[in-house]
Amino acid sequence: MRILMISDVYFPRVTGVSTSIQTFSRAFLDRGHEVTLIAPDYGKSAAEPFDVIRVPSRYVPLDPEDRMLRWRALRAHDAGLVRHGFDLVHIQTPFVAHYSGLRLAKRLGVPVIESYHTFFEQYLHHYIPFVPRRWLQRAARYFSQAQCKAVDALVVPSRAMLDILISYGIETPARVIPTGIDLTQFSQGNGQRFRARFGIPSARPLLVHVGRLAYEKNIDFILRALVPIKAAVPDVLLVIAGAGPAKQTLERQADTAGLGGNTLFTGYLDRDGSLEDCYSAGAAFLFASRTETQGLVLLESMALGVPVVSTAVMGTKEVLGKGGGSLIAAEDEHDFASKAVRLLTEPLLRERLSREAVEHARDWSAPVMADRMLQLYEQVTDGAEPGGRTIRSGH
Repeated sequence: MRILMISDVYFPRVTGVSTSIQTFSRAFLDRGHEVTLIAPDYGKSAAEPFDVIRVPSRYVPLDPEDRMLRWRALRAHDAGLVRHGFDLVHIQTPFVAHYSGLRLAKRLGVPVIESYHTFFEQYLHHYIPFVPRRWLQRAARYFSQAQCKAVDALVVPSRAMLDILISYGIETPARVIPTGIDLTQFSQGNGQRFRARFGIPSARPLLVHVGRLAYEKNIDFILRALVPIKAAVPDVLLVIAGAGPAKQTLERQADTAGLGGNTLFTGYLDRDGSLEDCYSAGAAFLFASRTETQGLVLLESMALGVPVVSTAVMGTKEVLGKGGGSLIAAEDEHDFASKAVRLLTEPLLRERLSREAVEHARDWSAPVMADRMLQLYEQVTDGAEPGGRTIRSGH
């Protein structure tokens, strides 16, 4: 198949969407398919084994990390895309990419599907605080309804997200297909190398959080839980790997709570071994997002044998399942803290959960999820109704 993807975001901008696009595209290539991705030009980007068309872009107001694709620059590629003979268009994000993807699909005469990665109803108020939250929720639902009805099929990363779209009244055929992980990449990490890089003593108790430092990620909850963790394990260190708009707020929160010496903000880490080393340095991976549609970082941690302490909300609940390789906490700082302390102080528990985590992650491999996506592609391009109102992934 010849697959055209379009997205408002891609590496070097680190997000779950970027990771999802890269993981699926590389798996498609391994199966002999062709992938072309249209994405913003950030000025400097690493090479990929699939074709990436970098389109000139401009900064996005209120969110300096992101870029907005330029319409005129996008249209300049139309003739070459028509000649390529694509089989379908896969839209990855709901901004300029959505409307341009619809236009391209019509121009190419091919079906169009869209991935719904983000729970926008619980997301927008963090970035547009001067508009009443209920107005933003209503707007998010309206745009979701309009956009989802405009495509031939939807992909959602979790049943929880699908249930929300159904509650909006959306009847577009949809399939639950989570993003898989590359088990060869997340098979080994060197925690001592990470500690040496940042000057952390080899025996210091260490916890890890990896992700974009955004308000909706609920990292402030983890910092509040770190207060009772520190009371039980005074020299504990929480490594927070990532960057984003909430960074300064979180640093101030840590300092105000007396946690300056117990937190380390590293910024983004490259997927060249540095990120894997970071995960592997921890006795546990901490997570508490309320709006996650999947939570890839949980699987990356577990694949490396690092147990998880997490709340179980939205897509996170599905990733964690019945708790193999993890301790599921209530949305209460003290319960969350007690479980983190157990992993810091009970080596036998940590070893057992580490083994369970590796086994659990194997069920989420990239090849398995890529095959499910390709089945959907084939149904849509064959003109078949993709299973009625919704298609269950079986996961």
